[in-house]
Amino acid sequence: MGQNSRPLPLDDHLCFALYGASMAIGRLYKPILDEWGITYPQYLVLASLWERDDRLIGELAERLALEPSTITPLVTRLEGAGLVRRERDPTNGRQVIVHLTREGQALSVKAACLGAALMEAAGIDPARLSAMRAEARALRDAIAAHGDADARKGASAKG
Repeated sequence: MGQNSRPLPLDDHLCFALYGASMAIGRLYKPILDEWGITYPQYLVLASLWERDDRLIGELAERLALEPSTITPLVTRLEGAGLVRRERDPTNGRQVIVHLTREGQALSVKAACLGAALMEAAGIDPARLSAMRAEARALRDAIAAHGDADARKGASAKG
């Protein structure tokens, strides 16, 4: 930044707009998730299991871009609520497989209301919401790829 340049006003930062949108969505979802007795991060674990049940803790972590040590307490609470169960992988006792219970599976039907609540609150039709989601994913993937390239450069410079 040069001597005469000034930092962008906060409202001109894309990261701040995305953060604010994420917080607003979280506030919108909170009363619904509270009724179900779960938090937003727990909802994300369930949503991943609704995509494909019987996942390893590491697979859930990868899917949600979190560390396994972050996933474990979420799964523990979901198990306490009767929404999932855990078992040791019979082929590798060091790994834990997470399964949906009937109650956890049944919650997936109720979860459809979250998308409807978002579209109603934002006044956005499904096509616009889909386009926004695609743009956000493209941004995330581009930034992640850039970070991966920087990590490879750093590793090769050390080698």
